[in-house]
Amino acid sequence: MSANFKFLQGQAQYQLFAPAAMEAEQVLATSPAMAAVGARKALELAVKWVYSADNTISMPYKNNLQALIHEPSFRFALDHKTWGKLPYIIKLGNLAVHTEKAVSYNDAVLSLRGLFEFIQWIDYCYGADYQERQFDETAIPQGKTVIDNSIIKQKDSEIEKLLAQIAAMSEALTAQKEQHKEERAFTPEDISEFQTRKRYIDVELKLLSWVFGDDVKEEVEVTGMPNHEGKGYADYVLYGKDGLPLAVIEAKRTSKDPKIGTHQAKLYADCLERMTGRRPIMFMTNGFEFYIWDDCSAPRRKISGIFSKADLEKLMNRRSQRKNLAEVKIQDSITDRYYQKEAIRAVCENIESGHRKSLLVMATGTGKTRTSSSLTDVLSRGGYITNTLFLADRTALVKQAKDDFKTYLPDMSLCNLLNGKEDKNARIVFSTYPTMLNSIDTAKNEEGKKLFTPAHFDLIIIDEAHRSIFKKYRAIFEYFDGYLVGLTATPKTEVDRNTYDFFEMENGVPTYAYDYDTAVYTDKVLVPYHNIEVRTKFLEQGITYDELSPEDKARYEEDFTDEDGEMPDFIPSPAINEFIFNQQTVDYVLEHLMNKGLKVAGGDKLGKTIIFAANHKHAMYIEDRFNKLYPQYKGQFAQIIDNRTPYAHDRIADFKVADRYPQIAISVDMLDTGIDVPEIVNLVFFKKVRSKTKFWQMIGRGTRLCKNLFGPAQDKECFYIFDYLGNFEFFRQNPQGIESRDAESVTEAIFSKKIRLIVHLQHAAFVDDAYQNWRSQLIENVVSQIKALNIELVSVKLQLQHVEKYKDKNVFICLDDNDKHNLIKYLAPLVFMEEQDEYAKGFDNLMYGLMLAQIEALPQFNKSKRQLTHMGVKLAKKISIPQVKEKIEIINMIQSDEFWHNPDILSFESVRIALRDLIKFIVDTGGKNVIYTNLSDGIIAVREGDPLNPPYDFEDYKHKVNRYIEMNKDNLAIFKLRNNLPLTSEDYKSLEHVLTGELGTREDYQRVFGDTPFGLLVRKIGKLEHEAAMKVFSEFINDQSLNQKQIVFVKKIVDYIVQNGYFENMAELMKPPFDKPDSFIKLFDKTKQQRIMELVTEVKENAVRVV
Repeated sequence: MSANFKFLQGQAQYQLFAPAAMEAEQVLATSPAMAAVGARKALELAVKWVYSADNTISMPYKNNLQALIHEPSFRFALDHKTWGKLPYIIKLGNLAVHTEKAVSYNDAVLSLRGLFEFIQWIDYCYGADYQERQFDETAIPQGKTVIDNSIIKQKDSEIEKLLAQIAAMSEALTAQKEQHKEERAFTPEDISEFQTRKRYIDVELKLLSWVFGDDVKEEVEVTGMPNHEGKGYADYVLYGKDGLPLAVIEAKRTSKDPKIGTHQAKLYADCLERMTGRRPIMFMTNGFEFYIWDDCSAPRRKISGIFSKADLEKLMNRRSQRKNLAEVKIQDSITDRYYQKEAIRAVCENIESGHRKSLLVMATGTGKTRTSSSLTDVLSRGGYITNTLFLADRTALVKQAKDDFKTYLPDMSLCNLLNGKEDKNARIVFSTYPTMLNSIDTAKNEEGKKLFTPAHFDLIIIDEAHRSIFKKYRAIFEYFDGYLVGLTATPKTEVDRNTYDFFEMENGVPTYAYDYDTAVYTDKVLVPYHNIEVRTKFLEQGITYDELSPEDKARYEEDFTDEDGEMPDFIPSPAINEFIFNQQTVDYVLEHLMNKGLKVAGGDKLGKTIIFAANHKHAMYIEDRFNKLYPQYKGQFAQIIDNRTPYAHDRIADFKVADRYPQIAISVDMLDTGIDVPEIVNLVFFKKVRSKTKFWQMIGRGTRLCKNLFGPAQDKECFYIFDYLGNFEFFRQNPQGIESRDAESVTEAIFSKKIRLIVHLQHAAFVDDAYQNWRSQLIENVVSQIKALNIELVSVKLQLQHVEKYKDKNVFICLDDNDKHNLIKYLAPLVFMEEQDEYAKGFDNLMYGLMLAQIEALPQFNKSKRQLTHMGVKLAKKISIPQVKEKIEIINMIQSDEFWHNPDILSFESVRIALRDLIKFIVDTGGKNVIYTNLSDGIIAVREGDPLNPPYDFEDYKHKVNRYIEMNKDNLAIFKLRNNLPLTSEDYKSLEHVLTGELGTREDYQRVFGDTPFGLLVRKIGKLEHEAAMKVFSEFINDQSLNQKQIVFVKKIVDYIVQNGYFENMAELMKPPFDKPDSFIKLFDKTKQQRIMELVTEVKENAVRVV
């Protein structure tokens, strides 16, 4: 029997990869590792052969094997089952290069089987003498052979020569491919459950340096199982250096929920503990999802993958190393303020009680970074952590945090991951989110293995935890299995970006809170602000031509008349400082600041100041006007610091130094949050802010204490806020502000809309073939995007279960709501489009949105209609462009009333296809022309010293409601409810306002009290006055026919109502304390029973009745 790859012998066109493939199979019996390396080499050569042979496949931006197999034109040319085997071949080959022992015979066979199928596909497409073959494991040569590395070390010059020969034949080979595919058969091999387990679990273990047959054993027999034989077989057991079990793995089929294996894993752990004296940690997995359970220390939790030996031994050692954290002293040299110590103790107690997420909400400037460094110290000395990751969303904040930690923890090794020269093995690593996400995939240890394994970091500190954690970078927190501690002054509570939800906490109830008012007015660890609000006519009302003076009208006409002679009568206020800059307005702001702002150096120099500008052009104009007004400072005093400024971080460093310029930092977003400059005494809001979170973060730039700022013993006691855009008044009227939504990429939006369309098109209204053909095209498109995802990336790997499911287009035959949710939530953020024309993508997004708006009868239909019609008008003016002229019929059609009379989504699709490549011709990339003018702006009003209410209230909503009802018994509505009097509609509205307006939101009420009516809640908390309850039953008690036992029973009812407010239901009358000595039914006849129940019902109904 000839070997599997023997058929390649003598085929000149396959000379590039045939020797490597045959050699890989030949050496298998001698060295599975060399067979794996050889299979990878043969694959690489075969892939390059395809690129040379087929001119329909595009070369990717990189020439490495991973990039080559993930290039969409290559990937989609293959059946997804065949392509799915290629990453395994690469991964196993990489593994074999580093450690020969890690590759078993079965592993190598699986790799050769995948290679064989790929080469079969090549022969099927391009071969001259193809016949369908099947891989036969029994045909693998079993004789030992001398290993020759010559094939693997094939010279580049030889490879290039052979590739050139194939490239010369590419035209013919490409032309024959489609004909071959029509005439020939090729059947990819299905992957069995055993092979799936080998692909996902075994390889993961090996990549973490676990060695099968050494520290990993399969099908381990355990004794003491509760079955007839008293035996069982654990799927995998992982062993430590001491030969004792570290972990047991219970593997389930990929289609099963791995949690169902929890009890079985526990039984195996019980047996192993009895057999060896050590209880192993338990893992449950189906290859996609992983759970860990160390029942000696924590509940079961979801993780991203199996842990390395070093990580497991670290966890095992912690069982005996952990101390009572309450006994670990907090070092005063790091934190000496009471509230910082309270915060540390609160987190420690939260961790010791089994929670893995903690949230510290502390006012800006109260030492969150200092607190987190002390917490790191306590948890480290307490035996809970070894490695810490500190994440921030800006480079400057990462550097600032590292510098602070270096001061507080001088003996700890630190690494700024943004600096590639620093030691990544440091105890504390500081990074931005994108750098960390990339490092998970790329950082290696000294042995060339993945450095940042899932359990590498024991503690992850998230600075400013109201940002960056909700979408794109959430993968970091799903990958790492460390304690999470969030730091923020401004938690978000929106439905889709809720800080409390992320940290698995009740709204408004963080692990520890230290609020702004306490910090400023009670403890005086922050300084208060003095706000100066100036309303100018132009910034508030805009510019109206008719209201200008004759001189200003002349200037307005000169500046605002366009080349066609058109002049607007009115300039809206949002245009001011956006693209229209008025010299007099800017000059007034600067002069007002320089005259009224807080000064240092004996009153001779304006103190450190931030001007928050609307945009870069606005910042440039402010800087230019300042230099014109104050030339004596030689251009150094006021400087722009934003993301468009070269060496902006150097300017920030200078700004932080008290006696160094700039004295005024003109910032566009860059200094809004996180920057710590205690010397700041003036903030200028020269832009509108509508986000509550951002507004209070910006205010926080000025709150820090600063000793001797104004001279010896003259400390900073307050700072000034100049507000020229009505921000304070906005937040007086809208305390919660208006939070912006996370920006959805165009690619993500298009993918999501296609999924929604696919679901709509499976309804009966779209049964015609034309709709179903289009649905099939949409499915092909989204499936191709899913197939193109690189499963080597951690963000993709975390969603592997969804990737594997939805790359099969058969799943799309009929999608349910759960499928739609999974595709949009988990895969839409991951997919990418090769489309280079961003304007075409934007048009796709518009058109798919228009289709959905019509199907779902959404209000944005009219807006999308106007946009499309406007594009048609603009295109109609460009017919000198040949591509536009070619589509003029469609361009005219979308402007006609007939088209919009009864449009169809297929018509919209035809328009999308026809016009998408033309949109680039009508896009104005220059933006609006900037206009500089100089008109007399007027001051409408000035308001000083009227601060806002505290931004956040962290008291538990339930406690607030309880306390309010207890302390406001004389409130008319509460009084009536306590005295069994029905409410009027006005009473009800006032109660509703208190419970869902003043004390919290309607969502708070719903979350805490559910559907309980307001009146019943007040009764339950405030109870019922004894006199009122007695009055209800007085007539009944005075009935001369009642005996002593019956009267006692009725008084029990009265006492119960007084204490509980009402009876929830009549069944309560049959329970204690009403069941003894005599029951309700025994004591009263049916008539009296009926009357008592009527009276009890009346009491309850009076609490909900509105008259």
